[in-house]
Amino acid sequence: MSASSASTLPPVGKSGFTKLCKGLAVVLFLGHIVIRLFPSAVTYLALIPSRTIPFAWNLVTSGYIEQTIPGVIVSIVGLLVLGKVLEPLWGAKELLKFIFLVNLSTSACVFVTAIVLYYITQQEIYLYTPLSGFYGVLSGFLVGIKQILPDQEITLFLLNIKAKWIPSLVAFISVSLSFFMKDSVSYIPIILFGIYLSWIYLRYFQKRLEAGLKGDPSDEFSFSSFFPEFLRPVLDPIASVFHTLVCGRSERSEANDQTLDGLLPGSYSIEANRRRERGQRALEQRLAEKLAAVRSSEATLHHHHHHHQQQQDEDDASDKLEQRCAVLSGDSSKFAERIVDSFSCHRHELKIAM
Repeated sequence: MSASSASTLPPVGKSGFTKLCKGLAVVLFLGHIVIRLFPSAVTYLALIPSRTIPFAWNLVTSGYIEQTIPGVIVSIVGLLVLGKVLEPLWGAKELLKFIFLVNLSTSACVFVTAIVLYYITQQEIYLYTPLSGFYGVLSGFLVGIKQILPDQEITLFLLNIKAKWIPSLVAFISVSLSFFMKDSVSYIPIILFGIYLSWIYLRYFQKRLEAGLKGDPSDEFSFSSFFPEFLRPVLDPIASVFHTLVCGRSERSEANDQTLDGLLPGSYSIEANRRRERGQRALEQRLAEKLAAVRSSEATLHHHHHHHQQQQDEDDASDKLEQRCAVLSGDSSKFAERIVDSFSCHRHELKIAM
């Protein structure tokens, strides 16, 4: 379900949380403890755009550093709860791969965005604000839930909301709060890039071994599916144009056997036809195998029936032969008795004559 999901179930403890998720929760907790005990460690572990060039490792470490107590609590709880749903379906290796790629790509996009905003606005806040947090990966988990359980209802604030709308709702609330909270600059880009980049990975690159392809080309997981129905007729053509101009996924790339049809949805995807053709071929092959098995079974039954009939005929012939021999044996005995009686009568007649 990228992911893929073709692996054995991971080990689960009595609490139901997997070992991988509990291990990452410990990493988040220890990361927060480190910056609490050594505040200067934020300079080396968090993403500070002005220092990223010499300290490139913070593109990786920043995702596992929570600078606030509420932040570390939300991250740990979200990791344990959402990871408990995704890991049994994807497998531990795929989940770890997903976390690493989404975290790294989100940090890289946040870094580039901060540099661009600095050159546009000339505000140094974009260069020196420490950016960190697990929100990007948590947002990616919500996208994974949307893909796997889109119609699952979740109760939020006494409202039942389908899982497919949760990522969109989180993005909307985050953007709305950014107009009233100046501190939102430290987490809004992480959440938005986490949602978008995780969707790109699940849509186009996650290996699905059970289906024999990459990504999820279904319309239910298209880019426009994150928006209300009335906006999709407007978004799809825009996405198609953006796809053609920016992504370069034209008919030429499709001719080169690209797996999926672009960075943004909207253009016609041939993957669905390929999947249907593969399914049809597999179905025809299975039907042919079943037909061959039925024919082989019928031939075997016919052979056994013929052999049984032949054996029965042989037994009947043997019985008839035995009966004939018995008759012949009885006739021979009677004939011998008649000869003996006749001989005895002749001897008796001779004695009288003498």
